[in-house]
Amino acid sequence: MTTPTLNTPPTLWERACSRWDRRGLSDAPSRLLREQARSHMGSLCAVALAVSLAGCAGLPDQRLANEALKRGDTTTAAANYRQLADLGYSEAQVGLADIQVDSRDPAQMKQAEATYRAAASVSPRAQARLGRLLVAKPGSTEAEQHEAETLLKKAAAAGEGNTLIPLAMLYLQYPHSFPNVNAQQQISQWRAENKPEAGLAQVLLYRTQGTYDQHLDDVEKICKAALNISDICYVELATVYQKQAKPEQQAELIKQMQAAHAQGTVSAQRVDSVARVLADASLGKTDEKTAQSLLEPIAPGYPASWVSLAQLLYDFPELGDVDQMMKYLDNGRAADQPRAELLLGKLYFEGKLVPADAKVAEAHFQKAVGREVAADYYLGQIYRRGYLGKVYPQKALDHLLTAARNGQNSADFAIAQLFSQGKGTKPDPLNAYVFSQLALAQNTPQATELAQTIQTQLPPDRLAEAQRLLKQEQAVRGALSPNTPEMHALQEEDGEESQ
Repeated sequence: MTTPTLNTPPTLWERACSRWDRRGLSDAPSRLLREQARSHMGSLCAVALAVSLAGCAGLPDQRLANEALKRGDTTTAAANYRQLADLGYSEAQVGLADIQVDSRDPAQMKQAEATYRAAASVSPRAQARLGRLLVAKPGSTEAEQHEAETLLKKAAAAGEGNTLIPLAMLYLQYPHSFPNVNAQQQISQWRAENKPEAGLAQVLLYRTQGTYDQHLDDVEKICKAALNISDICYVELATVYQKQAKPEQQAELIKQMQAAHAQGTVSAQRVDSVARVLADASLGKTDEKTAQSLLEPIAPGYPASWVSLAQLLYDFPELGDVDQMMKYLDNGRAADQPRAELLLGKLYFEGKLVPADAKVAEAHFQKAVGREVAADYYLGQIYRRGYLGKVYPQKALDHLLTAARNGQNSADFAIAQLFSQGKGTKPDPLNAYVFSQLALAQNTPQATELAQTIQTQLPPDRLAEAQRLLKQEQAVRGALSPNTPEMHALQEEDGEESQ
């Protein structure tokens, strides 16, 4: 089987200003001009200010970058962070790398790792970020995994938050690299020591082990206690109340969250996440109208919510019409939201609400590739099914395998179909077996039937070879895929919103 190839010298003023952040930067240079020119740099900065006032007035602003990031304006944030990072400000370097990580673009992720490394020697925050990045890095080496542990522990000792959860994920995802660490025992020890993140690490363990529903009461207890220090608990509590069908508790939680958001202590991102929980039919009875009422006020300042509103109308057509959905998606695309491209592609792929057009769908999906896993899945289906006039088996395999290895279980079923049906390519019983077995994780009748059919057709003398290939593919993916929305939410970085 073919697999995816899976400057100029600084001015006197710039030198003077760059020294200010050797002790850490929390405000903009514009503020530093007022407060620190008098005390830290003395007459040198006074002279520099006098002769360079016009140039300094245009210096980038980290507070502006932080505020832009809060409202989802990554372009403004990145521009300010980049200029400050070039001057040597470690916190700006971290902010820039955070944006690069959020892009999910492989090239930018690589740049982010280098940027974090450049700041890690002086910044505990960079240490924590680099540690978290290495935990989530696909195909990380055992050396990188141990480096991640060292970085996270060092950052935690320096008082940096959001280190226990990625540590727990590290131990859960790579038990072979840490044979002397029992994840549950470690988490229990953290909880006994009353470490703030320990409870959420326990919630993470419930999710990864598939025992979340059996521990809803404990999740509720943990998150009620941690609500004031970790607003991700609004999402967890909303999930619990949705699963337990407790509308009164849900309503009280939402009221509390709205008040906290109005006070600026809960981000628009969290409000958006809770709204998406309310609209998720897999969690219980939906409350789409409340979800809509949460999303509409925050969308102008948090562009990702335009896409959440469009998805809401897609799932619940009675809430609006296609024209309104398209307006929401246009707003999302204007803010460079990859989910908007993904949903538009899906609309033209399915042809339910707009005329089917595989070529238009392909163009939208390609804009979301690298940032939305499902984009690879749908592109693979377009190429596998011959929607563009003929089957492109290699392109189909490349995209479907990428999607499957990033946690899209339905992609395994599609790959199994590709190899078993031989549409546009020669049938491959061995790989058909491998991916039909992996597709069993979907727990659907179709996947079960296909796996049984393929196993029956496979000659006994080739079954051992097929099972060996299956183990190889499982090893590539690892024992745990962290690429679910829940995992991402629990591992989310505080980012500059904590500033």
